[in-house]
Amino acid sequence: MSRGIFASPVVGILNTGAARLMDAPIVGPLIRRSMVVIRYTGRRSGRTFETPVNYQRSGDRVVIRVMAPDSKTWWRNFTGDGGSLTLRDFGGADRTGHAVARRDENGRVTVTVTL
Repeated sequence: MSRGIFASPVVGILNTGAARLMDAPIVGPLIRRSMVVIRYTGRRSGRTFETPVNYQRSGDRVVIRVMAPDSKTWWRNFTGDGGSLTLRDFGGADRTGHAVARRDENGRVTVTVTL
């Protein structure tokens, strides 16, 4: 079995668990201070995807630092001119913004969302 085939179900289980924790009565509010579920449409597939991510917010700007970017593909939907992204239940309501992904000289990837 290749690593890619194995990793996909494991990542799906972990993402589902993280999203459920965000809705938990006691720990949910604490987790939502730095984690949100994003919703976006794949550029090539046209399918809608959701995934939990850590973020930092400053006013109308949200910064998502992509951990292990070479093993993830979601952020590539926001390269170049970027694209639309929705932050689910962000501050009590879904918030849509424009997201742009940038890779720095050290290979780190940051997705900046302007609400």
